[in-house]
Formats: sequence, structure tokens, C-alpha cells
Amino acid sequence: MKIIHFLSFIPFIGMLGFLPLVNKVEPFVLGMPFIMFWIVLWVVLTSVTILIIFKLDPANKEGDTE
Repeated sequence: MKIIHFLSFIPFIGMLGFLPLVNKVEPFVLGMPFIMFWIVLWVVLTSVTILIIFKLDPANKEGDTE
């Protein structure tokens, strides 16, 4: 399996796979319940992961052919 395919599963596993394990109201992180912080964290990490996938994808390394 290519590393790009593996990277695309990380946000899915992090946000939905571990959600039952972090389903807690306490502790509060940055003023949010932990479950809300977990979801916001994975939204940000998903954006970072997509950026990494974009940089690693060989289709994006070609020049513009206009």
C-alpha cells in the first residue's frame, strides 16, 4: 500500500476510531470539553494530512501544461 493511501486513513481512524475511547466531558482543554477538543484537533490534523498528501503525490509535481 502506498504511503499516500495510508495517510488518507489516519484522519478517519483518529476521528472516528478513537471517538468511543475519548468520549469524556472532563477534562476541559482550552475551555472545551475533551470530546469537542478531540474533534477540533482532528479537523486541523486532517488539513495538515491533506497538505502532506498533496506534496507527496507525484501527479502534483508536474508543471502546468497550458
